Amino acid sequence: MQIDGPFTVNVIENTDTQMRELHLGFTPAFRALEADTQIEQYRAYISQLQNDILKTDDEASRQGMLTIQQIAEQLLPHLEAGEIPLDETIIVEMGPASPFDSILSSATLK
Repeated sequence: MQIDGPFTVNVIENTDTQMRELHLGFTPAFRALEADTQIEQYRAYISQLQNDILKTDDEASRQGMLTIQQIAEQLLPHLEAGEIPLDETIIVEMGPASPFDSILSSATLK
């Protein structure tokens, strides 16, 4: 599965905490946009994810896209309010028994 959008997504194994992490960073192209255009493109990205979720037959890809969509939707109000520094990495931790573990081990997120 490849997810293209306003941010990059990397899966990291944190050996200190024994947890898997999603690292999200906004792309330079997205950061360079005017605030209104960022919001417009971000909403379009969420909409495109929804369309892609409905079209895919691959359950692992669907679950991975749903995870990214849910995170993106949670970030939207904070992005709209200008509360997220776009040059920093957002880290989402998942425990070793996370239901996302098998999804992430077979997914390629970009």
